[in-house]
Amino acid sequence: MKIHLLSRLPGRIVPLLCVAATLLTARGQTAPPGSNADAPPTVLDDYAVTATRTTEPAKHLGAVTDVVTAADADRMQVTRVSDLLGLVTGAPPTPSGAAGSITSLFMRGANSNQTLFMVDGIRLNDPNADYQVFLGGARLGANDRVEVVHGPQSTLYGGEAVGGVVAIGTQRGRGAPTASVSAEAGSFGTVNGALTAQGAQDAWGYAVSVSGGTTENQRANNDFTSTNAALRLDRTVTSTVNVSATLRWLRSDYEDPGDRYTDDPNNRERENNVLATVFAEFDPSEQWSSRLTLGDQERRFVTETPAPNPPYGSPSATTTLRNRRAVLDWQTTYKGLEGHRITAGVNGEATHTKTDGFGLIDKRQSLLAFFAQDEFTPVENVFLTAGLRSDDYDTFGRATTGRATAAWLIAQQTVKLRASYGTAFRAPSFLDLYGTDAYYVGNPHLRSEKAHGWDAGVDFYLPEKRGTLSATWFETTYSDLIVYDFAAYPSTVVNADRARTQGVELSAKLALPGAVELRTAYTYLEAENLGTHARLLRRPRHSFTSDLWHDFGHGVSAGAGLSFMADRQDVDAATFATIKAEDCTVARVYVAWQVNPRLALKARIENALDEKYEAVNGYPSPGCAVFAGAEWKF
Repeated sequence: MKIHLLSRLPGRIVPLLCVAATLLTARGQTAPPGSNADAPPTVLDDYAVTATRTTEPAKHLGAVTDVVTAADADRMQVTRVSDLLGLVTGAPPTPSGAAGSITSLFMRGANSNQTLFMVDGIRLNDPNADYQVFLGGARLGANDRVEVVHGPQSTLYGGEAVGGVVAIGTQRGRGAPTASVSAEAGSFGTVNGALTAQGAQDAWGYAVSVSGGTTENQRANNDFTSTNAALRLDRTVTSTVNVSATLRWLRSDYEDPGDRYTDDPNNRERENNVLATVFAEFDPSEQWSSRLTLGDQERRFVTETPAPNPPYGSPSATTTLRNRRAVLDWQTTYKGLEGHRITAGVNGEATHTKTDGFGLIDKRQSLLAFFAQDEFTPVENVFLTAGLRSDDYDTFGRATTGRATAAWLIAQQTVKLRASYGTAFRAPSFLDLYGTDAYYVGNPHLRSEKAHGWDAGVDFYLPEKRGTLSATWFETTYSDLIVYDFAAYPSTVVNADRARTQGVELSAKLALPGAVELRTAYTYLEAENLGTHARLLRRPRHSFTSDLWHDFGHGVSAGAGLSFMADRQDVDAATFATIKAEDCTVARVYVAWQVNPRLALKARIENALDEKYEAVNGYPSPGCAVFAGAEWKF
């Protein structure tokens, strides 16, 4: 099976893994007792990495950051990335139908292509390779940890980090080796399965998960089949050097019937997305630490539209899109100045995109970026950050961004006042710059889309680590947005639109007496095109999500979740007129019984109220569905 998998990997992945194997097996000093390799599992819930690129207590952060661990996802019986993000403040996912469909994320009202996805330390998306297919079909690995940082983040991560950053990472395996196998079946002919293993021995750590499944969904010609794999290997080479490698693979096959007015009988979409990284961490002293990452992404997306093609009867076609990206990222952190932690680094990328579909793209792009950040503690309980970054593209030019945050702990560290301000950009795509078609031509003179935004808020920390209550007021202004100019012939794109999003985020994460866990969030959002004064599409004015879980003892637990969206606008799939989209309330219920230390039985009901709704007009979401499964640990 392993040989079969490797034979399918793209050409540049195998050499990268060979480098990893060489580094991981390099002769070196075995980790001494008491090193990380022998340490017991560490609880990281109170820490975050993405907001500053360094491990930082959540209480010290001036940026709004949500963290969801693998244990959280397992407890709530959430397996898909999109479902997990539905629990995050201000980020309701918007699927175009059922499981496997293209899914957008309008984080704080930003466009769906203005949120950056980081996977195992490298960018999953850029202007030429979006995340929407990945988000619609990807499943979480057993050791995955998800961090979501809100607001402009280009100062640390470059383009596309306008609405925020979603970072998914496989954590190092720790402790005694463990493994599990699980299976699930249910409505719509759904069958899912997963195999996971993780652990550490001497200088080694490993974590691996393989999952897959199939479902017919609810509509005709809407089957979805996927395979997900995530692997991480770690080796402590010396007391100051750690080397790791990750590999993540998504393969999906989605039958796409289109909107309910079309009901195409045979369209199909296939995604093959592989990301691999090798990274080394070097800590020569208490003052210095460095991290070097080499990454590679290979993506192939194929759409097949055999005749007949209602409603216009277009001819049969097959379109193939290939994205390749090589990444080098280096950062170093210095803590030798009292009260300061300075992080600086360089990021380089080489990208190649080729498609035989609309635009006929076959272009390459290189990027070189430099960044620096200072985390400064001038007095006790005051935490400041300031940073700058310069991104230089060989296609459209340079973009410079900056960011500053402040956090102040008061009332014996039970209250945090915080604020942040940052600038961000989204680079124009190859299609925007160079695309050609019978009725379209790209605009090589485009500038990047720009944004600047701020937020301010307060966090209340309950006694005995019982949880956190948070409130945030935010505003982001966008300029030079890239839009179609239909007045020109052939049509093209120009930097024309301006927009503003603003609102309030309220959230609570509580551990209540009696083994009760509660996670809830509400967002009020105003999202306006400043030129037309029209509301931006598919951004709900009100969005709410909540999950309540209780451990009844004797191995029995249960939970319930609820999500609500209201007051949003959409485009009618039949007439293309702007309409008021329907409000929707979606509920779920789940139960689990830990029969013994090895066997657990689980069941859940999705869309328990059988709500008839469409997150995107014309694309029905599935009705009430029941699933049941078992997990065996060994």
